[in-house]
Amino acid sequence: MMLESKCIIIAGEEAGPKSNKMGGIWNVIDAEAKSLASLISKGVIEEKPAPTIIVAGPYYGHSGSDWNKGLNRITDMSYMEELEPEGPIFEAIENLKTKGIEVFPGVEVVHDVRIIHLMFKTNDFCRFSVEYKGEETCLANAIKGEAFDLIGLDSMAYENMGNGMEYSHYVNLSYAISEFVKELVTSKDSSSEEYGDKAISEFAASLMPEVHVSLHCHEFGVFYALARLKKLGISVKSVATYHATLPGRSSGHKSIQKIRENDSSWDSGVPVNFAKLESLSGFADVVTAVGDSTRKEIKLFYGIDSIVVRNGIDNDEEEDIEWGKKTDCRDRIQNFLSDKLYAVYNGKVIPPEKIIPIFSISRIEIENKGYPDLLDSLVLLDRMVKVEIDAGHLDDKYRVVCFIIAAHGPKTNPPENFPINLPEEALVGEEIRLQQMIKARGLECSRLTDGSRHVSAVLYPQWISDHDGGLNMRSDELMAGCIAGVFPSKYEPFLLTGLEAGKEATPSIVSKICGFSDALKTLKRLVMGMGGVIVVDNINIPYLESIADYALAMDYFIDTFTDDKVKYNLLCQEANLLAKDMNWEEPIKTYYELLTGTRME
Repeated sequence: MMLESKCIIIAGEEAGPKSNKMGGIWNVIDAEAKSLASLISKGVIEEKPAPTIIVAGPYYGHSGSDWNKGLNRITDMSYMEELEPEGPIFEAIENLKTKGIEVFPGVEVVHDVRIIHLMFKTNDFCRFSVEYKGEETCLANAIKGEAFDLIGLDSMAYENMGNGMEYSHYVNLSYAISEFVKELVTSKDSSSEEYGDKAISEFAASLMPEVHVSLHCHEFGVFYALARLKKLGISVKSVATYHATLPGRSSGHKSIQKIRENDSSWDSGVPVNFAKLESLSGFADVVTAVGDSTRKEIKLFYGIDSIVVRNGIDNDEEEDIEWGKKTDCRDRIQNFLSDKLYAVYNGKVIPPEKIIPIFSISRIEIENKGYPDLLDSLVLLDRMVKVEIDAGHLDDKYRVVCFIIAAHGPKTNPPENFPINLPEEALVGEEIRLQQMIKARGLECSRLTDGSRHVSAVLYPQWISDHDGGLNMRSDELMAGCIAGVFPSKYEPFLLTGLEAGKEATPSIVSKICGFSDALKTLKRLVMGMGGVIVVDNINIPYLESIADYALAMDYFIDTFTDDKVKYNLLCQEANLLAKDMNWEEPIKTYYELLTGTRME
């Protein structure tokens, strides 16, 4: 294979195995690569030859090789084609092997465009001997020594912190990616030096393609790659993208107040070693943020200027809503809940068609993700549903079940009848606290069968998939089957999950703090008044008012679903229109301009 004149590398720590989390960094990296391939295939990117697309990330070859033992990610490249054993990319990979860096390549063809995946194995750098400053040491120590010499990264202190293993992984991965880039950029010079005669060497160099590399790094785990290349004087166009900031995450919902007061102090929970890596974004040519609040945080906490390039989702604008899929998935969820509730509590059978499923999904950051607000609003919703039943406006057999999908990691052996049967020993960490919060509010699903509650919350502490031991549904199927999604975050730089719900034509309720709420102003309305995506102000109004608004919004979707299917379908279409409007095309065009200097129309 002959390397094209332009090479775009998209790098991130989660660029390896695709997880079944929604809205993760992997989704963004994968969508960016595939959307770039789509623009090339459509001729929107007209440059000839077209740029080579490379996705770079970590390789976890077997159980236990992941630095995060709880996640236990295992890289699956079985569906990919092999990389041809020729050309500068292959030669760069071979050269890395001699330096103790093992790379696993694979090729994915999207829209007839090849995407090369390079997965770097970094967990055995301590076993390879190298020479650094005239002394023999292991590769891992040489990397840390060089990082200190180049930019003052104090790995001796950082690796002894509680998250030291994770920190070391990021530095090793960044080093490996930057070393690959270095090999590519210098491949022309290196190849010509093989010839002893100067004239022949110069002639050989003239025949070789000059490699122009652009590097797009997502999140702090790979920002050291940018810094190292800059310090080594390697000519690379670079972009660093923040999806959030570490000080902002630690402050959570208090970060808005910090921005308003220009308070740049960090809370005590900020991991200093990671924050140091995050600050290395300043070495990039351009820094981008996925939303305006994140842009303000970057300036506040690091003094770094950035521009906003929002996230999108991979959504075919021509694709019609799959109404049949939505019906089938809803039937599966309703039948599952009816059967499991009866099996576990041996109470009255709840007719499947009378069960109304809604969902919320995110990381298990209880306060940041607004789960207390959601639970309090579900208590209010229960009272509202009861009043409607007593007034004869709603069938007394209706039951509302809100799945709260939040987990520390995947569970390999969930209990029988999971998650309706959820013994405490099956839970860990914040999962236990969240389940206790559900019980403290009387929202446990056992109260549905005796009629003492009409609304319940069901904790789903699992990464959902078609083999998760519970619903056994993919994330898109779960979202398609629920009648609404609720995302009450108090700290949310963007919120991809709201768009993912819209992609499945499922209405949603989002907090004002989420990064895409401003885009709703341009949404084409199909229904007057409250639409398919409802924004609740959780910034400026009192707490009681905001939880009341969440409850009223959920009640609105429930009433519309039960009483006016035509109107409900229009709300579904509205949510879908927003997702289609916020596709990846414009963000990818912006990234392409930033990475290559080529102006896009």
